[in-house]
Amino acid sequence: MTETIVVKCGGNAAVNAEAVCADVARLSERGRRLVLVHGGSADIEQLASRLGVESRTLTAPDGISTRHTDSSMLEVVQLALAGLAKPRLVSLLNRRGTRAVGLTGLDGGLLRARRKSALRAIVAGRPTIVRDNHTGKITSVDTGLVEGLLDGGCLPVISPPAVAEDGHPVNTDADRAAAAVAGALKASVLVLLTGAPGVLADPSDDSSALDVCEVPASGPPPHRGGGMGLKLIAAREALQEGCDRVVIADGRVPSPVEAALAGRGTDVAVAGSGAGSGAWEVAG
Repeated sequence: MTETIVVKCGGNAAVNAEAVCADVARLSERGRRLVLVHGGSADIEQLASRLGVESRTLTAPDGISTRHTDSSMLEVVQLALAGLAKPRLVSLLNRRGTRAVGLTGLDGGLLRARRKSALRAIVAGRPTIVRDNHTGKITSVDTGLVEGLLDGGCLPVISPPAVAEDGHPVNTDADRAAAAVAGALKASVLVLLTGAPGVLADPSDDSSALDVCEVPASGPPPHRGGGMGLKLIAAREALQEGCDRVVIADGRVPSPVEAALAGRGTDVAVAGSGAGSGAWEVAG
């Protein structure tokens, strides 16, 4: 079977989407099978501001933060990802001769998720149960749909949201969506591109990037600053689900994907085996 590379283009404004797409297109022209997964944090923040929707962050007891997705923010997320970020990436790829096909997790039930009934968070210094949050954890990926596009010479461009059990959309972290896709496809490598040269020992010092970051088989990862907590959880999930290699690398440099594949970034390794972190979920 031909090896598949999954690339996650970070939504951080610092990530050079044009360089990412140029690199993905070049690799595709050389016969590599690639899937591009994307977020859109910068687009989401800008659109939320324009529409007057408050943007809030939830911080779990273990210190890992994520977006608070109430019903208004869920609408913003869908508009920003499907209406702004995705068309931009698909257009960049198509202009380079790549047959890019844009999909959200809703299309064909591509990404299915279990809705999180409640989240534990620290609000105003106190542990709180948050229930007005439309998020979910991905439980399955329709690999047949993705493989069909790849076999047809297309390059899938995938983003949240996902489909919950009730058929309604739920937001899900784009890094974890990329991890779910990479794990389900048994990808040879998942490249998580971000606005840093890798996992930093000191989040304020780009020169402190680690060559290798080992994460425990469960529980909080060792580095959580600079938004790395969820990326490392995603990396662990991908590796535990069958992806061979995960690299967290710089999305600001020329040829960012090829640089990551060549070793410029942080390779993630899992100590032992076991389930991923459940820090965000409340049972039931």
